[in-house]
Amino acid sequence: MEELHAIRKRRRSLQEVMNFMAALSAGIEPILGRGANSMTMSAGRKLGRQFSENAVKTDDLLTAIGEVRKVLEDNHCLWGFEPFKPKAQDALVTLNHKGEQQMYIVYRDCMIRQSLFRFGHPQKGSLCIMMTGFFDGALENIMGKKAKLDILHAGENGCLKLLTVAA
Repeated sequence: MEELHAIRKRRRSLQEVMNFMAALSAGIEPILGRGANSMTMSAGRKLGRQFSENAVKTDDLLTAIGEVRKVLEDNHCLWGFEPFKPKAQDALVTLNHKGEQQMYIVYRDCMIRQSLFRFGHPQKGSLCIMMTGFFDGALENIMGKKAKLDILHAGENGCLKLLTVAA
């Protein structure tokens, strides 16, 4: 019971920081315009690289996704995500026309989405871009290859993203 209380307390503290970030992003986006996304993407990518410095290096995409999850958990970041395979697709990881690996990822529990909803801010803005930058930076550090996470759908109960890793 004491451990559950400690987890809830950490989650509340983290959520307070995320609420501050949501308010901050709502303030900078009108001032910086499209530059806000570039700035937060770069900051997220840098943070992802820093947080994953000691992660296990691998060229296996599924193993690398597990390492990103571990990096997030080790740093008390609560983003619940998992690989997603559409029914029409034969495999979880596919290759595009350039020979790059691709995989859909669904995010179900997202601190950013919860914070944005609390303030009534739209999704796919600078905070969501910062998170994709974090994911890109961490995965690039782990795999040693360029990665790009694109937001395909942002919804109330989950977000669908497409991960592309260079050949």
